[in-house]
Amino acid sequence: MILDRIISCASDTNLSRRSFLATSAAAGGGLVLSLSLPLGRSEAATAEDFAPNAFIRIGSDGQVVLTMPYVEMGQGTYTSIPMLIAEELDVSLKQVRLEHAPPNEKLYVNPLLGVQATGNSNAMRGSWKRLREAGATARIILVAAAATRWGVDAKTCRAQDGEVIHVPSGRTLKYGELATEAAKMPAPAGVALKSPDEFKLIGTPAKRLDTPAKVNGSAVYGIDARPPGVKIATLAQSPVSGGRVKSVDDTAAMSVKGVRQIVRLDDAVAVVADHMGAAKKGLEALKIEWDDGQNATLATSDIAKELEQATLGSGAVAQKIGDADKAMAGAATRLEAIYQVPFLAHATMEPMNCTVHYRKDECEIWLGTQAIARVQSFAAKAAGLPVEKVIVHNHLLGGGFGRRLEADVAVRAVEIARQVDGPVKVVWTREEDIQHDVYRPYWFDRISAGLDEQGRPVAWKNHYAGSSVIARWLPPAFANGLDPDVTEGAINLVYDFPNLHVEYSRVEPKGIATGFWRSVGPSHNVFVTESFIDEMAAAAKQDPVAYRRALLGKSPRAKAVLDLAAEKSGWGQPLPKGSGRGVSLQNVFGSYLAQVAEVEVAKDGSVRVRRIVCAMDCGTVVNPDTVQAQLQSGAIFGTTAALYGEVTLKNGRVEQTNFDTYQMVRMNEAPAIEVYTVKSPEPPGGMGETGTSSIVPGIANAIFAATGKRLRKMPVDPNVLKEPV
Repeated sequence: MILDRIISCASDTNLSRRSFLATSAAAGGGLVLSLSLPLGRSEAATAEDFAPNAFIRIGSDGQVVLTMPYVEMGQGTYTSIPMLIAEELDVSLKQVRLEHAPPNEKLYVNPLLGVQATGNSNAMRGSWKRLREAGATARIILVAAAATRWGVDAKTCRAQDGEVIHVPSGRTLKYGELATEAAKMPAPAGVALKSPDEFKLIGTPAKRLDTPAKVNGSAVYGIDARPPGVKIATLAQSPVSGGRVKSVDDTAAMSVKGVRQIVRLDDAVAVVADHMGAAKKGLEALKIEWDDGQNATLATSDIAKELEQATLGSGAVAQKIGDADKAMAGAATRLEAIYQVPFLAHATMEPMNCTVHYRKDECEIWLGTQAIARVQSFAAKAAGLPVEKVIVHNHLLGGGFGRRLEADVAVRAVEIARQVDGPVKVVWTREEDIQHDVYRPYWFDRISAGLDEQGRPVAWKNHYAGSSVIARWLPPAFANGLDPDVTEGAINLVYDFPNLHVEYSRVEPKGIATGFWRSVGPSHNVFVTESFIDEMAAAAKQDPVAYRRALLGKSPRAKAVLDLAAEKSGWGQPLPKGSGRGVSLQNVFGSYLAQVAEVEVAKDGSVRVRRIVCAMDCGTVVNPDTVQAQLQSGAIFGTTAALYGEVTLKNGRVEQTNFDTYQMVRMNEAPAIEVYTVKSPEPPGGMGETGTSSIVPGIANAIFAATGKRLRKMPVDPNVLKEPV
């Protein structure tokens, strides 16, 4: 999702650099830097830290402590962002220690979202200039402090490896020795950042700072939190959205050894026990009768019909170029298609969990979340307490994918904890997680195109319907029937279309909650756009790569990644019977990506993705290892969606329950993935979600190349592809 414009709707954090520097320097007692505005005092500060501010503090030991406004959920944020500070501050990564930021929307706002959250593949985009300027400012002030102490011209001094060197004499002072004096120095009038040819860290592969703790087991995830006296709870929630508990017989459950308490809520029942084993046994022993409510007969087909009906009317115009209707009427060839993508669950490896200690005058929470301030706010309402009385401790996330942008888990845990004396850790079973997720929306597209005699597009029309997650999650960003997430990948395409008309109709499905899912809007829009471009190439009897390339006159960056992917994949070289290559191209999350998928389709219709080639232009690469890992991860996540991902409703209930019915790509099914990057001087683009949105159409197009069968509804249905007996 691209939410770069949301900040204008959500909050205003603009402040001049001079004002920022002046305020930083005016604070006494130590070196103070502000990386996000407005300024504030770090909640983790101690007297020994020499009056640190909200983000960075440099103590007398010289260690740089970065209060990280983003969260680490496997994407490498806790390595790449410290590289920015370390680069400009001239310290090694070993000198940087990280701490989770507490909830504070003013101090730790994501500048591209307008709220305190990690998402939109924008942690690096939001940090690129701001954190480098902070590091450079610190370096200049430290050098000035050392020059003042020595009584020399600052131009004769330089910073290196956490110390200031007076070049003529060879004298040195470590940063820690200068912290107090540096805080009293005047702010520089301007800050010059390093040029790319001066980079020592940026652009080099850096070992992950969080790896050692994850290897030796000392890393703490939300599920690892164990405050003294904690009990473990697990729960059963109404299997139908909107349903209620009708009756509960807990006689057998209370007889299970280790079970301490049964908590009853309007729409859920929780078992509190000494450990998870007892809690699960107690839950299984409960006899619960549910009142399913008004959604008792709801099926996926009902939702799909409502979406289809919406596309027959008019919607909000997302983009209009020329006159698509007139051009379509005069086209030599007209193509029409219906595309659909299903609800998808997140299925994070770390089960959903939240630990809460509720007291009458305070509530303490431990979890891993992508939006800590949101959790604090929602939990405060559930606890009936002022926000400042809710303390939230954030931890590493064992997978987020957008699921942990929601606060529902914390709210539910607070509701349970209010009836428990002492801390309680609430853990969702895999079944409860999959059947009570906040799902990637179902989308329905009605798309058409007109081609001239040479097969070039003269008209493009698309009307699609589905849920707007942004409208619920951040209402100010949903305006005139549109938001940046539902439109990204459907408008502002890289292709030269002389006439284009794109409409969106918001339809919120009843009986199922929708939310962010890794690449969200583009996971739908790119699939439709890139699959239909392939249909146009086939109708024009042209090669899919050559067809795309001819439409990229306005986008040299897109053309470069397309050419690189084609070259590295061996595009055009023969493949065995039953195999095919498919290409996709996108510009989303601020990055350009082309992917070529190579698939093999068996006689029974099963599909094996053998190879994926990725060519990326994500602007300046901060950590090449992270870029490669993110593209590999995104491609696997998207491959799972293409081959298996689908959540369906029957009688109001989600039919999928665990990994046997919501299948993942297994290790033995993982394709070989090659990653190539185009060198670019542009600022960094997003990486976390790019590989997911692009690979699904690549696989679908490869299946068409192998079988001649076009898939317009995902996931892959082997029955459609199997050869007749």
